This record gives sequence, C-alpha cells and structure tokens, in this order.
Amino acid sequence: MNFKKFLMNIDEWDRKIILKYNGIGGKPFTYFLRFISFSGRETIWMCLLTFYFFIWYDPHIFSYISTTFLTGVLTIAPIKKKVARSRPFEVMKEIKILEPEPTSRSFPSWHAYNVISQGLLFSYLFNSPILTIIFISTSLLVSFSRIQLGSHYPSDVIAGFLLGILGFSVAVLLFTPIMLMIISFFEQFVILEIHYQTISPHLFDNFLYSFSVLGIFLIIFLIAFYKRIKEMFNMKEKSGKN
Repeated sequence: MNFKKFLMNIDEWDRKIILKYNGIGGKPFTYFLRFISFSGRETIWMCLLTFYFFIWYDPHIFSYISTTFLTGVLTIAPIKKKVARSRPFEVMKEIKILEPEPTSRSFPSWHAYNVISQGLLFSYLFNSPILTIIFISTSLLVSFSRIQLGSHYPSDVIAGFLLGILGFSVAVLLFTPIMLMIISFFEQFVILEIHYQTISPHLFDNFLYSFSVLGIFLIIFLIAFYKRIKEMFNMKEKSGKN
C-alpha cells in the first residue's frame, strides 16, 4: 500500500467516525462536553503557571508545567501551519459544529495535546492512583469531545494525544532540568524573600504584589473571554449568512 492510498484510507475512516459520533448524546451531553472541553484550552496552563510562581512558589512544579506547555506550543503550532488541514465542519456539510468555531487549523488537536500532557504530568507529580484515574479519564473525555462537537477528525485527536505523550516525556527528561537551572540562577537576583511550597506571605503584606497577581489572573481570563466572545460572534455571523 502506497502512502497516498494510506492517507485516503485514513480520511475515509475519519469521515466515517465523525459522522457517527457528531452530536451523539443529544443536547445535555453536548453542553457537558462543551463545558469540560474548556480544560483543553491554554487558559488552564496560564492559571497553573501563575499559581505555582506567584501564589504557591514551587520551582520544580513550575518547571514541569512550563516546559510541557512550551514543548506543545513549539510542536503543535508549526505542524498546524504546515499541514493546514481544514476543520471537518468546513468541508463536510453533514457535520454540525456544536461550539463556537475554532479559527486554527485542524491537525493536530491542541486540546488533545493539552489534556493528555496535563493528565500525565499531574499523575507523575502527585503519584496518586485516584488522581491518575481522574486525570486520564478526563483526558479521554475531552479528546472525544473534539469529535462529538465537530471540531476535529479522529486522526487529529489521536495525533494530538500521541504528541501529548511525547511532549510530556521530552519535557520531563530533557527540558525541565534546564528550566530548573535557569530559575535557580535568577533566584539570586530576586529582591523579595522567597517562600517555597507555601502560600506566599507577600499576597497579604505587599499590596503591589497582590495587586499584580490579581492583574495577571484578570488578564488571563479577559483574553480567554475575548477569544470566546469572538468565536461566538463569528459563529452567529456565519449562521446569519446561511
């Protein structure tokens, strides 16, 4: 079987699977998947990074999170641009997009990368069987949501899932030690007293510090809110034209 035939078979399988599961479960299940799918956005990464840097300073956890996230950004974005695969709802009239239309390309799934790499990361860090089951189950559910909502083909999700495993592994084994050395170097130049693995006292005794942290979280959520509103506006605009 040549490569072109292989790709055609994958495309045929993609279409068959997404047609089968797009919108399955009705409105209640769709609303649930739209809600849980939010955990695959970069907003979660930004909140975690801010928390473990400014609120509960832990250079080790911060390094793991930052390198896993950056590995994803540097991997997923170039592949999306290079492959430039259209979303299923853009090329298949039978597919209904059940969430605000994403604006990036389809392959691979950024949501799938995020949830599986986050799930593996926190399972690794906290070493809890119960948390591992919760994280992995959530990862699988969010990955399925991308198909049910009509945003991704199954192969997009599988690729994002595999890249998430790879990204987590590379970040933990290679990039995290480097990030720790960088953080350790810059710690010697910090003016404020550093408090490790505890709620920072600066949140309560330093107004500028607490105001800055609040401002960072506000910016993160404003950006997420703006992107969501923009997606919903584009969705309504296209619906009006149709």
